[in-house]
Amino acid sequence: MKTVLVTGATGYVGKKLALQLAGFGYRVHALYRSEAKIGGLDHENIRLFKGTLTDPVSIDNAMEGCDQVYHLAAFAAVWHRDPDMIYEQNVRGTVNILESALKCGVERVIHTSTAGVFGPSGEKPNTETKPLAETHFIHYDRSKAIAEQKIGRYVRDGVDVVTVNPTRIYGPGKLGDSNGVTRMIRNYMKGRWHIIPGNGKSTGNYVYIDDVIDGHILAMERGRTGERYLLGGSNLSFNEFFSMVTEVTGSKYFMVKIPVFLGICIAGIMLAIAKLTGRAPLITPGLIKKYSYNWSVSSDKARTELGYDPVDFREGLGRTVKWLNTINHTHEG
Repeated sequence: MKTVLVTGATGYVGKKLALQLAGFGYRVHALYRSEAKIGGLDHENIRLFKGTLTDPVSIDNAMEGCDQVYHLAAFAAVWHRDPDMIYEQNVRGTVNILESALKCGVERVIHTSTAGVFGPSGEKPNTETKPLAETHFIHYDRSKAIAEQKIGRYVRDGVDVVTVNPTRIYGPGKLGDSNGVTRMIRNYMKGRWHIIPGNGKSTGNYVYIDDVIDGHILAMERGRTGERYLLGGSNLSFNEFFSMVTEVTGSKYFMVKIPVFLGICIAGIMLAIAKLTGRAPLITPGLIKKYSYNWSVSSDKARTELGYDPVDFREGLGRTVKWLNTINHTHEG
């Protein structure tokens, strides 16, 4: 059985992917940064390697003997006091992974990007044929777009790289920066979320975590070198999203539609406080602007070429709510 490196193995998607691959019988090298986050990675087929994306030596050490690489590690927060840190991790870190892959001669690298690199959708959903956007609302999307631009040279140098671009991921798992949608669902269930951005008509695409993991594995097995694949689920407006959340949870709370200009003002105040205190804001002006646009996508390419088959939002939401009820009861007990 093959040996695979998973970067970001302590993260929301990375941990579940590492465990699934280990369960399939793969030998997994899990790159991690902090001992505090390695809980739950106990498996006879998983070897832990401490390192960072900015330390090429630690990357080489973790990648040695690997046949395949899943590169999921990234700085996923929407804000940092020093924006250069985001680019250092997401751009320089990706280059370091690709340099190591070139030296180690791995069979294939799956690079995890984001659907945000394409910018807002127009009248039709975004597809992989759309050029990467030249400007972005948040540093995370911009850094991921730059990282994708770096990949072409390595493909020409002989590194087999396939990129996957997930949309807004939700579902059971770590409730951190990468799982903001599930945190929003949880807060709604607890009566702590009452905001609908803008008029509620702007659309986004929501994908269940298990489908994202399946998409990664399918891309490794069937993806075409140098290609990218949008891993999406259901296109929904915010009004449709919260209507379904209300229906599935059985909880109905008052909701307030916040005009974009007011949201930007509130986020601006939060940002000013964050710069003074160093504590990340709940939301930023860039994020408010981003969510005022449509972000519909089509995953037809992944369906056709990879056999990707995501569940619809109602199904995924039902599983997520069931899981949230379970952990809520556990914590309450």
